[in-house]
Amino acid sequence: MANNTGSNYTEKLAKKFLASFESSRVVTKTVDTQLISDVGPSNGGSVSVKRPHDYLAYRSAGGDISGSGSSDIIAGKATAVVQNYITVAANWSDLEEALQLDQLDKIIAPMATRACTELETSLAAYMRNNCNLSIGTPGTAVDAWADIAGAGSLMMATGVPMDGTCYYVADPYTSQNIAAAQSALAAGPDGLVGTAWQRAQLSKDVGGLQVITSNALGSFTSGANTDLAGALTSAPTATYVGAKDTMTQDWVVKNFGANGVIAAGSIVEVTGKFRMNQATRLQMTGPDGAGVKFRGVVTADVTLSGTGTGTINVAGAAIYEASGQYNTVNAALATDDVVTVLNATATTYQPNLFYKRDAFGMATVKLPKLYATDTVFTTKDGISIRCTKYADGDTNTQKVRFDILPAFATFNPFFAGQGYGI
Repeated sequence: MANNTGSNYTEKLAKKFLASFESSRVVTKTVDTQLISDVGPSNGGSVSVKRPHDYLAYRSAGGDISGSGSSDIIAGKATAVVQNYITVAANWSDLEEALQLDQLDKIIAPMATRACTELETSLAAYMRNNCNLSIGTPGTAVDAWADIAGAGSLMMATGVPMDGTCYYVADPYTSQNIAAAQSALAAGPDGLVGTAWQRAQLSKDVGGLQVITSNALGSFTSGANTDLAGALTSAPTATYVGAKDTMTQDWVVKNFGANGVIAAGSIVEVTGKFRMNQATRLQMTGPDGAGVKFRGVVTADVTLSGTGTGTINVAGAAIYEASGQYNTVNAALATDDVVTVLNATATTYQPNLFYKRDAFGMATVKLPKLYATDTVFTTKDGISIRCTKYADGDTNTQKVRFDILPAFATFNPFFAGQGYGI
């Protein structure tokens, strides 16, 4: 009697894919995949999570706060937005032979690795374009542990709670550049190298950060612009109410180069306006004792007009209100404030990333089954993957595809940043 194993092909494929996918993960293990759930057609492909509140503390000689007012309770939300499908697919005419000869690992593993790499590259690019903090000079390589520790210092000085896990994700060459100080490097269990996560470990604690390396930190190219210094045409909305649902801010700018481009991922800095510590609500000072200029990261490409004007959307709003409850800057941004793009014109950059675990969130949509031999499976932390085995009857070809539909969210852009050499 001929073999008849078609009914469990899909389950075997899914198990092999999941094992290889899990062993390839690095960046996706560092963000919260549990806070976002139930993303799907019923809610229009997006779901929102409530942002935490913040309050003022009052000082008084006798405890009388009648003249001080009270904190406002303002509800904000962070929305997870569905991204593009990530799919790997193959024609498969010798599936049964592969099963019998125990070659399935060699066939499926590269598909799982490719899907994982695409997911992590997409997530890292999203994080790069939606963080607010930055340290170092764009384009300068990280070549010392002090560069990494500086990112941790910036997070602490900004008031980021360091009680949870905080990460510094470095490109592969960073470990080479800091090889002279490898006494801080971490080893896997019993000194063995296993999964990609174990191999990625560089240090358990540098300036409060767990340091790992990843090849998913994709690069971007800054826009061509003949003039990288401009100014605000008008004062942006400076209230928490105006920023609470996106934590971004639109800056209308002028005086840049005509028809120039300011690319997503570029760092912009405002002259004369300084960061506030998010815990104390007092102005920050840097390692040199001076105020830390307010910076932001451009979230989307902007093409300027023939007169060098345009609107850029910046991650991390410069909030300034009289109450000070949610202030992020020492004074409101104003008309004619000088705005400088710190990335050189038409240059390729690949910044490292540093962030608190709950700065970002990721979910995956549980996809409906197709009219085929189909199964949907999930990782332990909730990443949903669909495996579909089907056939093209006209060409007498068997096919298999794996699909992931991710959704990303920014919970707090002030908990994350781009890292360059100092």
